[in-house]
Amino acid sequence: MTYYYWKDAKGEWRWHLKSGNNKIIATSGEGYINESDCLAAIKLVKNSKDAPEKKVDRP
Repeated sequence: MTYYYWKDAKGEWRWHLKSGNNKIIATSGEGYINESDCLAAIKLVKNSKDAPEKKVDRP
């Protein structure tokens, strides 16, 4: 899996995570003004491997 990040047309930083078959499996969901904030969000996701799963009726 690989994280990709870029500056969009609005000048905001965004990211997505692609699986081994090149499908997008996660996205930033928001734009970041600072590149460092975008990278911090990627790091947060990387470090959430121990987060529990919780089944809900609707998100």
